[in-house]
Amino acid sequence: MQTHFSEDDLAFQTEVREFLSQNFGAELSSRIQSRDTFKAGIIEWQKVLHKKGWIAPGWPVEYGGTDWSDTQNFIFDNERASLGIPAINPFGLKMVAPVIQTFGSDDQKDYFLPRILASDDWWCQGYSEPGAGSDLAALATRAVRDGDEYVVNGAKIWTTNAQHADWIFCLVRTNPDTERRQQGISFLLIDMTSPGITVNPIISIDGRHSLNEVEFNEVRVPVTNCIGEENKGWTYAKALLAHERTAIAGVADSKRELNLVKERAKLESENGQPLLEDAGFQRRVADIEIELMALEYTELRVLASVAAGGSPGAESSILKIKGTEVQQAVQTLMMDVAGIYGAMLGDDLSSDELGHDFGNSARIRYMYGRASTIYGGSNEVQKNIIAKAILGL
Repeated sequence: MQTHFSEDDLAFQTEVREFLSQNFGAELSSRIQSRDTFKAGIIEWQKVLHKKGWIAPGWPVEYGGTDWSDTQNFIFDNERASLGIPAINPFGLKMVAPVIQTFGSDDQKDYFLPRILASDDWWCQGYSEPGAGSDLAALATRAVRDGDEYVVNGAKIWTTNAQHADWIFCLVRTNPDTERRQQGISFLLIDMTSPGITVNPIISIDGRHSLNEVEFNEVRVPVTNCIGEENKGWTYAKALLAHERTAIAGVADSKRELNLVKERAKLESENGQPLLEDAGFQRRVADIEIELMALEYTELRVLASVAAGGSPGAESSILKIKGTEVQQAVQTLMMDVAGIYGAMLGDDLSSDELGHDFGNSARIRYMYGRASTIYGGSNEVQKNIIAKAILGL
């Protein structure tokens, strides 16, 4: 694996940096950060990327992908993060789209993929349930066949941005009488405007609304919206989860946040000197930087394997574990730098009231970040996957 950029890579890096700098400004950033205009801002930015042809680097070229190398993907993600530009909404472009591309019918590909590519549809994920979180195979939401439709009853929980979604991809139980719980599960695409769907907000510990409970009461779904074969949804779900866990690693964003911490630590004093010059603080920063470097090379190896035609397997669990642990370490360091300002509550507090706006940002990141080792499959579950798939235990 090459560890230095070629001349072509450096030229691509310059092109990416210039394009992002010219097209993502303060006004768009403000819209994305606002609760009222968040969805519209994200869609506007994704349509800019779509017009450029850069919205779906991981897609095959025949569906609108970029045909970038793993190095180019790495460069783009790092340039994006260094400028504070949010990642694309993953549920459509990075999660359900690969499943449709691999297992969907021609009609499903023809209808859904262009709309996902153009950000005309906003997707959410219906996996976890009140009684089936990390133990996903225990899901109880039922889909009973009635002619050319399924009738769906049940509930999903912790559904990110369901309040904005046009569609939800769901795991549902279509056959309750099976030897193994992983059998008898199907993968359905459900229109969120369907009668019988109720979205109940869940306010998370950071005081914000991104999570939801989604209830299904006699919801009718066309059989043509079932991906692949009925009762084979667990196979498709595993493929999706591997992509999700790889993305959760968030190396580029952790690097940017650590740099923000270091910049703030130059301005905060400890015993009469900048906090960044404190030996104990420097050790903590160095420990995280070492972990990040190791994680980055692991991610590059996985990306190279995928680019060569492979798929992320148990390696995605390694990325998920280490990536989320590093994220939490950075967030803890951020809170320590913020000090008392990180304990002040309220999104509407001004910079003058806070002393600086770093504290409020640190609090939000820290509090919501406690969930990162749980969502996408808890880290304990990921360790079991590694033990079985890699260690043979």
